[in-house]
Amino acid sequence: MSSMQNRLDVSLIHQRGAATSARTNVVFFVIAQQNLLMNPTSKHVPRRLTFDELIIVSGLPTSGKSTRAKQLYDYLAARIAETEPAKYRLHLISDDSLSISRAVYDLSPDTVRLHTRSANSSEKDARAALYGAVKRVLSDKDFVILDGLNYIKGWRYQLHCEAKALRTPNCILRVACSVEQARQVNEERLQRATSHANDRGKNADEQIPQDDDSNKEELQSAETGAEPYSQSNWDNLVFRYEEPNPMTRWDSPLFAILWDDSEAQTKRTFDDLWDAMAGEGRKIVKPNQSTIQRGRDASGDYLYVLERETQDIVKRILEQQGEDGGGEVRIPLNASGKEDLVVDLPSGKKLALPQLQRLRRAFVGLNRGGIGLESVGNMASDGMREVFVRYLNDAFEKDE
Repeated sequence: MSSMQNRLDVSLIHQRGAATSARTNVVFFVIAQQNLLMNPTSKHVPRRLTFDELIIVSGLPTSGKSTRAKQLYDYLAARIAETEPAKYRLHLISDDSLSISRAVYDLSPDTVRLHTRSANSSEKDARAALYGAVKRVLSDKDFVILDGLNYIKGWRYQLHCEAKALRTPNCILRVACSVEQARQVNEERLQRATSHANDRGKNADEQIPQDDDSNKEELQSAETGAEPYSQSNWDNLVFRYEEPNPMTRWDSPLFAILWDDSEAQTKRTFDDLWDAMAGEGRKIVKPNQSTIQRGRDASGDYLYVLERETQDIVKRILEQQGEDGGGEVRIPLNASGKEDLVVDLPSGKKLALPQLQRLRRAFVGLNRGGIGLESVGNMASDGMREVFVRYLNDAFEKDE
């Protein structure tokens, strides 16, 4: 518990600029995504924004995630309305919006049906539905808030990679709530649900008249309340919760918000988040090389160009070498203004096609891993020629 406390305090110091009181281990996440922001012509003129933001809410069960998500939704709606032009859409995706029951997170043996492929198959299906819903609405004109447990570190990392592939920054908003507070909320919901079920059965037996307004209001209030977790399910989720670590790239930067934060403090935290995601504090994110769609060389793709250039050099060597071997073979480059490359042939030995092809195949095998790096370093067309010529010269020098 002490290590958990220390990590939360560090995150609050970074985001609020001062040391704060003790925090507990409930999390409220926001991962935000963006494209390019246009610089304002004046600080008094609203910014023209171009972004797609993914905001992920996470934390312990019954910790107030949905409440904070709705507050953030209202805040972002107001901020987006102030932009010029105000043409950006805002989405709130949650288990409730996709009709996902909280029972899917229950891994108790009594609740898992026979012949299921795995104990947590329903939870995996729920995450797949959430992931698909988010990807469908992400665009350069959308803010997307994903409200859910999101308690698995690997799941948050997957979302981080998705955000990075779209060249967007990551941001976490954390709500501090004690386990006892969250437990009390769930127990109260369980009691209300039990009481409501008993009252409904009793009213059905007594056949309460339909025009009883007080009874209708009571039933409506109970039905619209948040769905509780079973006690075993709640305990299991708390035990499995993987607390975010601001030292990891997918859990940072980290903002903090407390269970009992005032409206003014909550707004200040949201202001900091907005500035980091859509303001002056935003960071430029570069996607991993493996996620970038590979461009093509003007004359063909990488493997084709690699094969073509090496075969052309082998052909020139066979055509230009002397009868007794030795000498030099000049290899021109495609770019104008560059000096020709020189292959130093071994003296007193005429090179045969099988030997050159063996060297060429070995070189191609070593450089197949350069797919996707055509524009980097020596992976362009002329670069391939230079590297292959050096490879041949080294091989011929060792044979002498």
